[in-house]
Amino acid sequence: MTAPVVTAENLSRHYLVGGGLFSKPNTVRALAEASFSIQPGKTLAVVGESGCGKSTLARLVTLIEEPTGGALTLDGKAATPDNWDSLRDTVQIVFQDPYGSLNLRQRVGAILEEPLIINRPQMSAAERTAKAREMMQLVGLRPEHYDRFPHMFSGGQRQRIAIARALMLEPKLLVLDEPVSALDLSIQSQVLNLLMDLQERLNLAYLFISHDLSVVRHVADDLIVMYLGRPVEFGSRDQVFNTPQHPYTKALLSATPTTEPHLRRERIKLQGELPSPLNVPDGCPFAPRCWKAQDVCRHTRPELVGEGHQTACHFPEE
Repeated sequence: MTAPVVTAENLSRHYLVGGGLFSKPNTVRALAEASFSIQPGKTLAVVGESGCGKSTLARLVTLIEEPTGGALTLDGKAATPDNWDSLRDTVQIVFQDPYGSLNLRQRVGAILEEPLIINRPQMSAAERTAKAREMMQLVGLRPEHYDRFPHMFSGGQRQRIAIARALMLEPKLLVLDEPVSALDLSIQSQVLNLLMDLQERLNLAYLFISHDLSVVRHVADDLIVMYLGRPVEFGSRDQVFNTPQHPYTKALLSATPTTEPHLRRERIKLQGELPSPLNVPDGCPFAPRCWKAQDVCRHTRPELVGEGHQTACHFPEE
């Protein structure tokens, strides 16, 4: 079996916030005990509400931040601050906002060549230009776009530029942080089709961060459902979508619009607000909003258990 491109074991990230001269800072557990692996050519989607830890996980996997706990392995090597520089070629990120992620003062050619200038100083200017033009063609940009500025492009074209930039160092893993949520619906499908085509051509592994389950259904091989920084369900796409086990997953799916009658579910309206990450409830964090909660749920936190299809719930769905 092919070795995974990335493996995470109990990844956690905590932040200290507030505090002052006479008070201690509070701890925000933005991510806790996230474990997964991604094989080449496969896509793992991470879904959940805003504030559930999706973007924190993306920053850890792309080596932007150091985890508070747990272990991360990239391309068979343990990721530590000492070897981050040598591992950054393995993983690149495509951000959500194609308008804010590009330098508006640089031409497209300069944007694409910059990663090579920093990480491949031995390459000549001609080699960098040839590589940039090759990537432009790969993502569907025309040769004349090389000398244009980002403001001259549409949102979908800018995201193609961002994807080309991420591919310049020939990574094995792309972290896609809400890559189509800022685009018009008509453009979303084009960018998703491009990403799937690139994955097939280059055998890329994707960590796909999203809140849109209708998008995830078309691109993911496996899913992690997050709630308040913790994974609450893990399984293949078909397992999670067809037989959701966690009540939170069931509620998310019921709110996802679909045009297919056999996929429509009775809408589940969650009561109450998402708890503050500064004050996570004892026991199951979903218990205050769960219609199945019992006393054990309010006092004992469930572990993620199961073979293949896993769920963190005392009373999973049948």
